[in-house]
Amino acid sequence: METFWTELTTLGKIYGIIAFVFSLFFIFQTILSFFSGDTDHDAIGDGDAEVDSDSGIPFQFLTLKNLVAFFTIAGWTGLLCLKSGMAPGLSILISFIAGLIMMTIMALIFYFMAKLADSGNVDESNAVGQNADVYLMIPAQRKGNGKISVLVQGRLMEYGAVTDENEDIATGSQVKILERLSAQTFLVSKI
Repeated sequence: METFWTELTTLGKIYGIIAFVFSLFFIFQTILSFFSGDTDHDAIGDGDAEVDSDSGIPFQFLTLKNLVAFFTIAGWTGLLCLKSGMAPGLSILISFIAGLIMMTIMALIFYFMAKLADSGNVDESNAVGQNADVYLMIPAQRKGNGKISVLVQGRLMEYGAVTDENEDIATGSQVKILERLSAQTFLVSKI
């Protein structure tokens, strides 16, 4: 190893230091990624806030992970180019391009991984048009709220319900959801 280091030019030693230091960062970063997954945090506040318009940052090119990947690949590529006898200018160009390619690959990987995420939130408007079961009588002419259960996005959900029917809708009846009146209340009609 000592003869390898002493045979390097100044540029080769710079590449070697960059490659070694950023490889350690890369390994450390990878280990942390595996062992510092999701954590459980308690939150206080209104859980019904709508954040449908928040799509996050779509494409992140300049991040710490991408910069570590850039310098790791650029360092090793530059070192290999110099050891194979390439001119210093050409090795700098090739190592820079290799680093940029790696940054782009990393950014694309995280971009497409973020697109795979699912919020898991139920959109109540998907219940409109569905059939539901009444499990708490719904008073006629919107004189009070009843309760319904309906399958929305693969989940059995319970909501408040009102009706414009002239008669109460009994427990166990089937109803059709006509309209969403609020976040947790629907207008229904007997089937």
